[in-house]
Amino acid sequence: METLNIKKIGKSFDITIDTISSDKSISHRCAMFSLFSNKTSYIKNYLTAEDTLNTLSIVEQLGAKIKRDGSYIEITPPIKLTEPEDVLDCGNSGTAIRLFCGLFASVDGAFTLTGDKYLRARPMKRVANPLRSIGAKIDGRDDGNKAPLFIRGNKLKAFKYQSPVNSAQVKSAMILAALKAEDTCKYKEEELTRDHTERMLNGMGANIKLDEEGFINIKPLNDYLKPLDITVPTDPSSAFFFAVAAAINLNSKVTIKNVTLNPTRIEAYKILEKMGAKVEYIEKENIYEPIGDIIVEHNELKGVDVNENISWLIDELPALSIAMSLAKGNSKVSNAKELRVKESDRISSVIENLKLCGVEYTEFEDGYEIVGGSINKATINSYGDHRIAMSFAIAGTICDMDIEDTQCIQTSFPNFKEILDTLY
Repeated sequence: METLNIKKIGKSFDITIDTISSDKSISHRCAMFSLFSNKTSYIKNYLTAEDTLNTLSIVEQLGAKIKRDGSYIEITPPIKLTEPEDVLDCGNSGTAIRLFCGLFASVDGAFTLTGDKYLRARPMKRVANPLRSIGAKIDGRDDGNKAPLFIRGNKLKAFKYQSPVNSAQVKSAMILAALKAEDTCKYKEEELTRDHTERMLNGMGANIKLDEEGFINIKPLNDYLKPLDITVPTDPSSAFFFAVAAAINLNSKVTIKNVTLNPTRIEAYKILEKMGAKVEYIEKENIYEPIGDIIVEHNELKGVDVNENISWLIDELPALSIAMSLAKGNSKVSNAKELRVKESDRISSVIENLKLCGVEYTEFEDGYEIVGGSINKATINSYGDHRIAMSFAIAGTICDMDIEDTQCIQTSFPNFKEILDTLY
């Protein structure tokens, strides 16, 4: 079990970072969506982390040809997906396993999806049940709620589905299934979740539109989609750890280059701005995603109430909890029950570790309240969750911190520690 020992910085910093990991969500989708074309996709800056490399390996096991050429990856899809000879390992990625459920639901063949011990403990019925309702054949442990999951492709019915959960993973799985359904499908969520799937597939030539009633209308494919030619932007969720580092360290500033400015991905920066940090956005043009630079500067932080657009904040709330702990006044997070079914129960993981750091808190079923002011040195349990590990590493820049079980960081941000060291 690897332990990170983080020391207090004790000085201000002003740095520009252009080496933050590429976006994980977009990288996963690049690999998967290339399978909907009949021509080679060209992907620059594909994230080379464990989870996204697992997805690339799965695509290869399905018959795609993968070629690496410097910073480019070329993916040439097979004419027909190959039934894999072995189990498909999604590692720690809920995105991969849930999106592949939707993709495989209509594909001729049998497919078994699994992952590490943490992924095998996460709930899958949220995807399995709606897919089953349109004809998908999905089974697994606990009646298909736990991986390994077994999928046998089947003909899928058109659907009109209103999701009980706001989840980009569920939405994306249903959209991928809809592309091969009998007729136009409709999907609705109470709150707009990350829309990379819709943006990217439309950019490839799919017909996915939002109607006046708030339903996403997905027309089935009559032909192949255009191949991707994309540069994967910097991951704003990974970059956010260093935004928080600048916000909490006196007179410090960070410039993050070439990050996606998709509104569904930068809500955490808006919250940090609401707390008092100085944040500037510099937009550039891009076909698939809005891209630009974000500049974050230290300023005195005040408490904040976070109760909406939670689906846009699921990955960043652990890091925001560090800023909340150092802010003036109380901060409250609510309507965030989805945090309990991520890589760890992030409500429990956050508050148990804040308790070790001497931070006062109140836990709720759907969130927590934090009494801001200070944070103290502690030995932290990451619970196998990369976001928890990195959030408390950032806290360590203020007061020293020892974080246990940090191998999980490799799943999304292999050079996190290398960048963190440049702050000193």
